[in-house]
Parts: sequence; C-alpha cells; structure tokens
Amino acid sequence: MVLATHITAEKNQQDFQRSNCFSNKNMAEVKIIIPGWTNADNMEAGSEEEKTSCTTTLIKDGDLVIVVDPGVLEDKNILIKALEKENLKIDDVTHVFITHSHIDHYRNVGMFPVLTKVLEYGGIWTGGIAEDWNEKFSEDISIIKTPGHNYDGLSFLVKTNEGLVAIVGDIWWKKDYPEDDPYASDMKKIKESRLKIAEMAEYIIPGHGAMFKIK
Repeated sequence: MVLATHITAEKNQQDFQRSNCFSNKNMAEVKIIIPGWTNADNMEAGSEEEKTSCTTTLIKDGDLVIVVDPGVLEDKNILIKALEKENLKIDDVTHVFITHSHIDHYRNVGMFPVLTKVLEYGGIWTGGIAEDWNEKFSEDISIIKTPGHNYDGLSFLVKTNEGLVAIVGDIWWKKDYPEDDPYASDMKKIKESRLKIAEMAEYIIPGHGAMFKIK
C-alpha cells in the first residue's frame, strides 16, 4: 500500500461536492468532469493491451475557468459535453493546465482557441508567446513542482471550502496505486513528491482515478 500511514478510505465524492460545487462561492471550486481510468492494475501478464484515459478536472476561481489535463479522448465531444453540463463552452475556458508532458494527459489541448492560456512546466503560453508562471497563481491556487513520474511534473493545489485539493497527475494513478511506478523517470523523486503532497493536501485527484482523502 502506498503511504499507508497517510491514506484513508476514499470519501464518496458526492459528500465532497454537493450539487456539483462547493457552498462557499468565495472560494475556488474543483470538480472531476471526466473520470480517469486504467486497466494496468487488472491485467494478467501478456493477456491484453494496456489502456488508459486520464482524469480531467475543472477549477473555477472567480473569473478563472481552468481545465486540468484535457487528455486523450476517443471523441473531443466528450469534453465539450462535459463542459456543457457545467454551463460552459470551450470559449469560456481561460486556462488549460498540464500536469506533465505525457500525451495521454495533453493531446486535446489543441481543441481550445489559440488565445486560451496553456500552463505547463516551461511557462504559460498564449499562442506562440510564453511567460513564467508564479507558484502563487491566484489567492486559492498554487503550483508546485512534483517530479518523479516525469521530470516536468506539476501539481495544482486548490483551496476550497472542504479543504486543500491537490491535482497531481500521475504522482498517483489512483488511490494506493502504483506503489512502484513502472513509467517513473525517478522513483526516489516520485516518493519525495508523494510525501510532499501528503503533508500539504487533504484530498488528492490522481491521474487516472477518483478523488481520495488523506490524513
């Protein structure tokens, strides 16, 4: 079990996000709009092809409308319809955040208008122009570097009415998994990143699974 002293039983997401958002409108809101998944933990050796789709998350913070990891989807209309359920259009999105540069997390970034700002490890891009990002992105949103799964890993820490939510990409794929990441660029660093997140956050949104609670 990964970080067994920190991980608790998963809290039902409906208890965390009633009526699709938090009650305190003055704080940022976080919602998984496309649940991620992977069959990697259920595969028998050589029996089937590994398949995966990342978790896509919506952050609303004042005038900021942020999609984290637009993913690799069989049909981009899946994301369009997920936004429509939140009364949003693609043009309403102000920023796209990318947790790391593995294509299953960012391939659909091109479906957003050219002036939509894209934040990744190297900067905040508007068209072909990049500027540096600050760790303190807004009053309720912070960005930290969390290498290990890949050298360019970022995690997004969001203050909400229910506590601090960390959107971490593949630092964890899902709750308690994987203990040893077969795709990690540096297992020592991924363990350090996990400990850092566990000390800071109350909830984690992993790269390919449901949100879970930590102590």
